[in-house]
Amino acid sequence: MLIKMNKCYLLLLGSAPPGPVPAGTIRIYSMRFCPFAQRARLVLNAKGIKHEIVSVHLRDKPDWFLEKNPLGLVPTLETSAGEVIYESPITCEYLDEVYPGKKLLPPTHFEKAQQKMLLEQFSKIAGYFYKNPMGKKNSEDVSELEAELKENLMKLDRVLTQKKTKFFGGDSLTMIDYLMWPWFERLEVFDQNQCLDSTPGLKKWTERMLEDPAVKVSGHSVDTYKAFYTTYLEGKPNFDYGL
Repeated sequence: MLIKMNKCYLLLLGSAPPGPVPAGTIRIYSMRFCPFAQRARLVLNAKGIKHEIVSVHLRDKPDWFLEKNPLGLVPTLETSAGEVIYESPITCEYLDEVYPGKKLLPPTHFEKAQQKMLLEQFSKIAGYFYKNPMGKKNSEDVSELEAELKENLMKLDRVLTQKKTKFFGGDSLTMIDYLMWPWFERLEVFDQNQCLDSTPGLKKWTERMLEDPAVKVSGHSVDTYKAFYTTYLEGKPNFDYGL
């Protein structure tokens, strides 16, 4: 069940801190276009957790936010007890372990270890999703980067082929799918969909992911993403685009 959330608008340097987190609710400090923050929002929506979102300006961060998270990163969670949790895989694991409902983490220690190893493999290639369009913008030769991305995507495709399952954790969505999804959601935004031409299993996976209710409500349209990332690539990200 998807829970309707209360949204606070963008807060930046000099803004007053939000009040206490209401009982029965968890707050996520987020940035609407950040793929790391989207991970936690996916889990919140997939599990139907009642939550509110506070959008933080990542260039002009409020002092009170840095007091909560000295790293100044999103996502950051805050409970009604004043507990603060950050780092995207940690926040996602926390949400799955603490809240009832559908469990996204696999049941055995070995399966959990497998997903963590796959996430480690994926984390080494996530940067390519940004390096390539940035290089193109700067009129650089990105053919080698594109080849490396395709090679790594083919490795992920082989994982699915060997598993013979619809998703990376089985025939239903699990945590690893949500942790990797935000970057694939942005392939079309950066005109890199052709990277999936040699990975039929991965291409079908993206099509299945797009049908997931949590995915549908946790992201943005291609046009909205493109508008934001245009400002991002120009070095002047408009964090409140569309608010």
